[in-house]
Amino acid sequence: MSTTTTTTTTTDLMSPFNIKLGWIGTGVMGRSMCSHLIKAGYFVTIFTRTKSKAQSLIDMGARYAQSPVDVASNSDVVFSIVGYPSDVRSVHIGPTGAIHGLKPGGILVDMTTSDPSLAVEIATAATAKGCVSIDAPVSGGDRGAKNGTLAIFAGGEEEVVRRLEPLFNCLGKVNYMGGSGKGQFAKLANQVTIASTMVGLVEGMVYAHKAGLDVELYLNAISTGAAGSKSLDLYGSRIMKRDFEAGFYVKHFVKDLGICLKECQNMGLALPGLALAQQLFVSLQAHGDGDLGTQALLLSLERLNNVSLETKPAKSVP
Repeated sequence: MSTTTTTTTTTDLMSPFNIKLGWIGTGVMGRSMCSHLIKAGYFVTIFTRTKSKAQSLIDMGARYAQSPVDVASNSDVVFSIVGYPSDVRSVHIGPTGAIHGLKPGGILVDMTTSDPSLAVEIATAATAKGCVSIDAPVSGGDRGAKNGTLAIFAGGEEEVVRRLEPLFNCLGKVNYMGGSGKGQFAKLANQVTIASTMVGLVEGMVYAHKAGLDVELYLNAISTGAAGSKSLDLYGSRIMKRDFEAGFYVKHFVKDLGICLKECQNMGLALPGLALAQQLFVSLQAHGDGDLGTQALLLSLERLNNVSLETKPAKSVP
C-alpha cells in the first residue's frame, strides 16, 4: 500500500511559525510598517543605512543585518521601502542586493514608489534565481502606516500576492492590479489624483483666506460636501496648525510625479494638471522645503500670492 505525501514550502503558509521576514528601509513609513509584522509575531531581520533609525525595531526584537544580502540570507520574504529608484535597484539587484542572498522560492516585495520598468527588471532577475518579486507600493501616508490601514497596490503573480495576504493584512488592504509593474502604475495614477487634489485643497484655502473667511470654519463646512476628500481629512488641520512635518516628504513626491511625467511621455499622454502640480512641488524644493511634508504645498501658494494664512486678512469688499 503506497502513501502520498504533500510537501509544503515555507512560503505556502505565511505564519510566524514557518517563515522569517526581512525588512529594508526604516524611514517615516517603513519603521511603522515593520513594527506591525514584529507585533504579529514574525521574526524580522532588518537593514537600513542609519542603524539608529532602526533602534526601536531592534528593541522590539528585530535582528540588525549589515547589508541587504545579509537580510535575504536569513529571510524567506524580504520587504523594502526606500527612497528612490536608484535605492530600489541597489538594495535588490545591486552588488550587495537581496537577490544575491535569497534562497530559491524566496520572495522580494518592494513597497517603494518606483519605476514600473524597474519592477519588471527585478521580477525577471528574481525568476532567473528561482525566486519571485512583487511590486507593492502603498498609499496612506504616515498615519496609514502607523494605523495599519495602508492601500497596497500589488503587481506580479496573483497566486503569490494571495499567499502574501496574511503579511499584507498586517499593513493594510492589498489590491491586486495585474502583472509585474502594474502595482507601480496603479500607485503613480494614485499620485496623479492626489497631486491635483492637494492643489485644489490649498488653492481653496488661500481663496477663502483672501475673501475674509475663517479658513477653519470653511474647511469644516466643505468636509461633508462634494469637496470633502482624504487629503482634507489627513492634512486640513495640520495645515491650519502650520504643521509641515513630513508624513510623506515633498522630495519623494517630486520624485513620484517626475516618474509619472516620464511615463506620460512614453505613453504620448498629456496631463496638464499633473505638470502644474509637479512644478508647484518643485518650487518647494527650490526654496529648501524638500524635507517637509506634502501639506507644505500651502507655502508655495502663499509665496505666489504674497499672503500668509497666519495673518488675518482684510475684509473683502462686497
